[in-house]
Amino acid sequence: MSLTTEYPVARGIHTPATGAMIGPVDGTGLHVMSYNIRLERAETLPGDPDHWPDRRPLLRELLSLEQPTLLGVQEALGSQLDGVAEGLGPGYDMVGYSRDDDSGGERCAIFHDARRLELLAWDQSWLSDTPTTIGSATWGNDVPRILVWAQFRDATTGKVFVHLNTHFDHESEPARIKSAEAIVALADSFAGLPVIVTGDFNAEAGDSGAHAVLTRPGAFADCWDTTRRYASRAWGTFPGYEEPLEGGARIDWILTTPGTTVHRAGTNVWTRSGRYPSDHAPVQAVISW
Repeated sequence: MSLTTEYPVARGIHTPATGAMIGPVDGTGLHVMSYNIRLERAETLPGDPDHWPDRRPLLRELLSLEQPTLLGVQEALGSQLDGVAEGLGPGYDMVGYSRDDDSGGERCAIFHDARRLELLAWDQSWLSDTPTTIGSATWGNDVPRILVWAQFRDATTGKVFVHLNTHFDHESEPARIKSAEAIVALADSFAGLPVIVTGDFNAEAGDSGAHAVLTRPGAFADCWDTTRRYASRAWGTFPGYEEPLEGGARIDWILTTPGTTVHRAGTNVWTRSGRYPSDHAPVQAVISW
């Protein structure tokens, strides 16, 4: 493993990051990132923290620094995918399409380094009682919610594994719990393959029904809880373009099935001249089996 900038887990000191928190990795480790990049909104103006044309170069720079092997994005509109791809650079492929019945909706796309990871299969489903019905929402959520999964073979290790990426509902707790149960059931269907889950869960780690379902014995472990080493302080993952809060709520997680070694994990509060690429902070981990 190579480039890393690590900060002690300590309270009371704000440490803004301007370089890579983890950066490219060598050897057998997989660098996994989950990132709600915040959808593009036409009503914003230049200079607004939320204005996508101002955020796009920041996102490109951050992704260029970090170079994750796997990236699960949330809230990505089709118009934003080029910015993600440009930041990652050549050699990356993507799977995932709109959550709506047209191409204009939000995506939970998975980007992967195709120079190392061979895509074996992938699919997208809706978090509802009719998971193959495009745009369906039956669990109390007003907007459709999706999950995307992809199965890969790692050319470095020969290991076959699954990456699942999702975005839970922001209003309905019952919908979040049902979504968590659907993910556990889907993971069980992969016949014992290791599974990585990335997402914006709109629920607090350690204090929500969704997190409890996903981290119950035999299901998944939260990388923040199992890491051997922290790559950041315990920042909340939804600073909303404000200064990050240490000890704030973690609503974005990376989860893994039992048997996964988590070498490093952190929440990336990268900033350039006080500007942030998104209202969320990405979470990252280096894992291996």
